[in-house]
Amino acid sequence: MKGFARSSLALGISLAMMAAANASDFADMDPVTLRLAHVVNEQDGFHIAAMKFEELVEERTEGKVDIELYPNASLGDERTLLEGMQIGTVDMGVITNGPVANFLEEMAVFELPFLFPSPEAAYAVLDGEIGQELLDRLSEVNLKGLAYAERGFRNLTNSERAVETPADIDGLRIRVMENPVYVDTFRELGANAVPMAWTEALTAMQQGTIDGQENPVNVIHSFKLYETQDHMTLSRHTYAPAIFVMGMPVWNQLPEAAQSVIEQAAQEAAEHERRVNAEMEAEQLAELRDAGMQIVEEPDIAAFQEAVAPVYEQYGEQFGDYLPRIQEALK
Repeated sequence: MKGFARSSLALGISLAMMAAANASDFADMDPVTLRLAHVVNEQDGFHIAAMKFEELVEERTEGKVDIELYPNASLGDERTLLEGMQIGTVDMGVITNGPVANFLEEMAVFELPFLFPSPEAAYAVLDGEIGQELLDRLSEVNLKGLAYAERGFRNLTNSERAVETPADIDGLRIRVMENPVYVDTFRELGANAVPMAWTEALTAMQQGTIDGQENPVNVIHSFKLYETQDHMTLSRHTYAPAIFVMGMPVWNQLPEAAQSVIEQAAQEAAEHERRVNAEMEAEQLAELRDAGMQIVEEPDIAAFQEAVAPVYEQYGEQFGDYLPRIQEALK
């Protein structure tokens, strides 16, 4: 018992000394305000991640680094935010992987269909050597990659019929993002892939000019797609990361102690958002069922993977050695 008491006392002293050391790191630092922007609403996982990041950074820097949040695309769309970060007019953001890949092409390797079999598999790659290497490479385009939050796995909905195999998709008019990987993926699955902006897709679903679309559960839920889409398939065909990213002009002005806090806080906030997303998804699926959506929970994933093999042949070599390295890591 005495030994336990001594150990507890030693631990308490050690933690107190660490806290004092951390506080001293920022005692002489001039206060700085960082504007963190994203394009979705305050109920979204991006904002949950941003709020956690704000809490951690302000606490650990003794308030010397103040984080201001700008949701709802109030500072511009994602490409505009990234361009602003490059020149120092925007400080940082939580940005979907797709737009980031427009600046560093190899980031798009994560968007290949059926690459990740589970969230845990995606996290292992993103938080491991390969993911961190790509984050570091963002410096090539004057951006500082901090950590991977997530948009999540994308799933198929439609107004016509249950989809359990690729044959069930044949002929369906499916809206996809204006991205060649997504277009070619759904064409290989037999769909009439229709690339269009999301705002146009909502109207097209209401008017019946398209049959379906693909998005994470949180988007399907928040936009009440059950009003036009009777069927959902948990295809989980693409895992979409999101990235805590900062402009190098701002990053380079921060003292090393602040940089360290920001990197660690971004990783912890990203992991927090992943946990919250998992909890929210279960609730959202239940609400979608209650609203009348018919949900196929276990489609024939092996058949889908076989059908999209030509997409890997077409795009795999564009990403250098990242695809084979990811595939090896997933074994």
